[in-house]
Amino acid sequence: MNTLGNLFKITTCGESHGGAIAVIIDGAPPNISISAEEIQQELDRRRPGQSSLTTPRHERDQVHLLSGIFEGKTTGTPILLLAYNEDMRPEDYQALKNLYRPSHADITYEKKYGFRDFRGGGRASARETWARVAAGAIAKKYLQQQFQIEILSYVQQVGTLCSTIDPNTVSREAIERHPLRCPDERIVPQMTDLIHAVQEEGDSLGGVIQGVLRGVPAGLGAPVFDKLSADLGKAMLGINAVKGFEIGSGFAGASLRGSQHNDSFFLKDGKIAYATNHAGGILGGISTGENILFRVAFKPVSTIAKEQKTLTIDHQEVSLRAQGRHDPCVLPRAVPIVDAMAALVLMDHCLLQKAQNL
Repeated sequence: MNTLGNLFKITTCGESHGGAIAVIIDGAPPNISISAEEIQQELDRRRPGQSSLTTPRHERDQVHLLSGIFEGKTTGTPILLLAYNEDMRPEDYQALKNLYRPSHADITYEKKYGFRDFRGGGRASARETWARVAAGAIAKKYLQQQFQIEILSYVQQVGTLCSTIDPNTVSREAIERHPLRCPDERIVPQMTDLIHAVQEEGDSLGGVIQGVLRGVPAGLGAPVFDKLSADLGKAMLGINAVKGFEIGSGFAGASLRGSQHNDSFFLKDGKIAYATNHAGGILGGISTGENILFRVAFKPVSTIAKEQKTLTIDHQEVSLRAQGRHDPCVLPRAVPIVDAMAALVLMDHCLLQKAQNL
């Protein structure tokens, strides 16, 4: 329940207000050139306190390489990465000890385990995603070195405000130009103002992150249970606050006819090419070689300062006005998490493909 992957496996541990967050990576090939600085660059993109758009919790998220990497290269043995929690304030959650927060995992966590860690959600907290981003940094480096695969994602929609930029043309530089991580300079000011306005109201916002995977070789995935699209969906739906995933035309494709939706073939420089990419780069669960395009829907942050009705653990009706440090919109910090989950899935499928075709 805490492990992802087949050949490239990650197992995460740690809680929001526990001593540390950690990940063990098993199955990483030897001789991947990777440094603590490269891993830290990815972690800094996820780090809290980056701007006025995110939670003010201050965590350096400093990665410690405890095994599996020697002289700047992976050794082929299990890799242990760890970050100590520093800015813990469990006292902020004392008032929540005996009640269930609306739309949080409090009640389901308790139903599963018989009790719960009320300090920021414990294991159900997005703090755990540090481990995924740390592991994803190693996967991204391997994919870039071996296949020149480029993994990008960006904020496409905040509330009802939506960018119309073509995802096939987006660059990493444009994404990182603004703390919001939306490359559409036309709509970024409106999105930023909306987040600040909603934050002042004590409320929160959701939105959509667009994913773009370039240079993925054709043939990754399988036609039945291990479809590449299915594994991407599982990975994305395993991110905190995610409520929807679509690939290619997604739900919009349901309103098209086959003659409109089919991606026809043609020859380009003697090679098979696709006239369109409604399939989003995956056909029959297997990559086509085209850009893989997907979208991930995030719900509004559940912890808000507005008064809400809820129940205590004794089933008494009470009012709750949440305190503490929380993101008004998770999207800017979720971008590197989406990147990491895509990298972990692609890494696993690349190794599976190599193993199949020895």
